[in-house]
Amino acid sequence: MSSRTLPLLFINLGGEMLYILDQRLRAQNIPVDKAKKVMNDIITTMFNKKFLEELFKPQELYSKKALRTVFDRLAHASIMRLNQASMDKLYDLMTMAFKYQVLLCPRAKDILLVSFNHMDAIKDFVKDTPSVLSQVDETYRQLIEMYTPLSSGEFQLIRQTLLIFFQDMHIRVSIFLKDKVQNSNGRFVLPISGPVPHGTHIPGLIRMFSCNGEEVKRLQFRNGGNYTGVLGEGSFEMFGERVIKLGTNMYSVSRPVETHMSGTSKNSAQKKSVNTAPNPLAKEELNMLARLMGGMEVQKLGNADSGFRVNLFATDEEEEEALISRPDEFSYDVIKIQATKNQQANAELAKIMGDFTEEAGEPCSSIANSKGDDLLAMMDGL
Repeated sequence: MSSRTLPLLFINLGGEMLYILDQRLRAQNIPVDKAKKVMNDIITTMFNKKFLEELFKPQELYSKKALRTVFDRLAHASIMRLNQASMDKLYDLMTMAFKYQVLLCPRAKDILLVSFNHMDAIKDFVKDTPSVLSQVDETYRQLIEMYTPLSSGEFQLIRQTLLIFFQDMHIRVSIFLKDKVQNSNGRFVLPISGPVPHGTHIPGLIRMFSCNGEEVKRLQFRNGGNYTGVLGEGSFEMFGERVIKLGTNMYSVSRPVETHMSGTSKNSAQKKSVNTAPNPLAKEELNMLARLMGGMEVQKLGNADSGFRVNLFATDEEEEEALISRPDEFSYDVIKIQATKNQQANAELAKIMGDFTEEAGEPCSSIANSKGDDLLAMMDGL
């Protein structure tokens, strides 16, 4: 498992979230000023300096639930509100889109180009807001500094870490189904044609060499695909042609997007037993959440008319139906943490920690108190 995966996972999922929200804001005819405020507020929070300092520290990936909590908080960083069913659908679309991009990357290193495609689009969203633009530019620099020196092997480890994170997610997405890149069971179809990765050759030739390094024989074989020329090298700088299109906005052309649980995923969710084995990372995961969410504040709406709700479904009825039919295992509550040492905060923290498995050999109450004290102390220092 790579300890450098979290920034790429967060930035790419965040980019997909912004694509979807931008499309829904336009589809629901939200006034331009409000839509722009939502996008600016979310991007400002996403690229908060303190937040990024924690994000770019080498660390293991944490659970899907922990990351989902961060994105719940991020999506509500402005005046926009999503109900549970729409938030579920938003997260499904984000994760399946990035999973598809990781699977189709010609080289493991191209995950960085996918990230730059997302960053380029995010930069375009805030091109008229210099203060936010400077935050995005700083993130470019951090990405270049951290990832461009890495070897192919290190990128392969990052790719493998991402695939392990996504391996049990098989949500069917209408765009992918219509384009025939996803099967009815939610699994993606990998192409066996098209350009080959930069630095490689079209498969189909075996060359044999003598001890002196001289070529002595050639054998050709059928490669089973219809491969074309080699892709050019994309730009790994702040500007330039990225070459690959993975990570660009697939919602730029308006078309309805639906998500469905595949049969295998739904059955496994219903039959899956709860793992009661002690989790030694529970405390670290909770503290990581505190550090990451320290820079995220859910905007409180003083005036009921100032906020608005965005629906990711075609109608309110579809949204309500999705909320009712959604398996419990795939729904999450938005967690709000108060960084104050009072009884209410401790009760909230105890509730959060109930979602994590307690460390072995310690009573639940003592663990809750110790974790709560650590978490509150850390958040008070932010």
